[in-house]
Amino acid sequence: MGGANRQAEAQKLARGISFLVATPGRLLDHLQVDELIKSSLRTDVVRIGVDKKPAENDGELATVSGLQQGYVVCPSDKRFLLLFTFLKKNREKKVMVFFSSCNSVKYHHELLNYIDIPVQCIHGKQKQQKRTCTFFSFCQAKSGILLCTDVAARGLDIPQVDWIVQYDPPDEPREYIHRVGRTARGISGTGHALLILRPEELGFLRYLKHAKVVLNEYEFSWSKVANIQPQLEKLIAQNYYLNKSAKEAYKCYVRAYDSHSLKNIFDVNTLDLIAVAKSFGFSTPPFVDLPISHKPKVVMRSKLSGAGYRKKPKAFKQLPKRRTFASDA
Repeated sequence: MGGANRQAEAQKLARGISFLVATPGRLLDHLQVDELIKSSLRTDVVRIGVDKKPAENDGELATVSGLQQGYVVCPSDKRFLLLFTFLKKNREKKVMVFFSSCNSVKYHHELLNYIDIPVQCIHGKQKQQKRTCTFFSFCQAKSGILLCTDVAARGLDIPQVDWIVQYDPPDEPREYIHRVGRTARGISGTGHALLILRPEELGFLRYLKHAKVVLNEYEFSWSKVANIQPQLEKLIAQNYYLNKSAKEAYKCYVRAYDSHSLKNIFDVNTLDLIAVAKSFGFSTPPFVDLPISHKPKVVMRSKLSGAGYRKKPKAFKQLPKRRTFASDA
C-alpha cells in the first residue's frame, strides 16, 4: 500500500488480508484504532499501546472548545471562486485545505501557484521524502497555505494552524473530526474550520450533529467574491499542462463523489456536471466513464426529514445567530 487511492485500500483492509506490504507513511495512516475496530483485522493485528479514555460526559462535544467551526453553502460552479477569494484574503494566515483526491490537490497546487497564490501540497502520490520536506517546511512557517488529502488528516502535529478549509466534504463525521484536529492544538489552542457544502449536501450536518459536532452557518457576501471565471476558463483552454491536470482532477472528483459512503447525502446523480466543470475551469464537462447525466437529479427537501435537499436554494440568506467568517480571517 502507498501511492494509491486510500479509500480503495481501506475497503480491501475491511474485507481482510493475509499479508500487507506498505510504505511507512500510508501504514501509519491506516493504523488507527477507529479503523481497526471496523475491520476484520481486529483480532489479527499486534497489540498497539493506545489508551482510549472513556467519555466522561455523553454530552461532551467531539471537537475542542478552542475551535470555531462553521459551514458555507456554495453551488458547484462558484466553489473555486469562493476558495480563491478566501485564500487571497488569508495569505498572511496559516491555512490547510483538504481535497478528496491526489489529482485535485495536484491541479489546484499548480493552478494557484500559476496565478500568484503561493501554496504547498501533500498527497499520497508524492514520495515520502517530498511529503516530509513539505511537512517540516509548513510546520516552521508562520504563514502559508497547504493543500492536502486525508493523508495529512491523521497523526500530523502542525503548530499554529489558523484555518482548516474542507473544500471537498469528508467521507464521514470521523474524517471531519480528524481534519479539523489539525488546528486548535493543545490545551489553550485556538483555530477556525470552514466546511464548504453544496446545497444538496446540507443533510451531512445532521450526521455531524449526531456525532456531537455542531456548526454555525457563516455569512458570505457574493458581491465580495472575485469573479475570475472568464480568465480561469481562458487559462485552462490555452495552457496544455493545466488543461490536462484539470481534466484528471475533474474526473477524480466525480469518481470520488461516486464512491462516497453516505450516498443518501452525496449522490453523484445530483451533481450538475456543467457547474462542476466550471469550478475546474471548463465551459464543457470532460468525459467521465460513469453513467451520469449532465443534468442533475433533483431530490426535493423533506420538511420532516431535514435532509437538506433543495432544488434552487437561496444560499447565504441572512439567518439569526450566524457568524461571519470573513471577519475572523
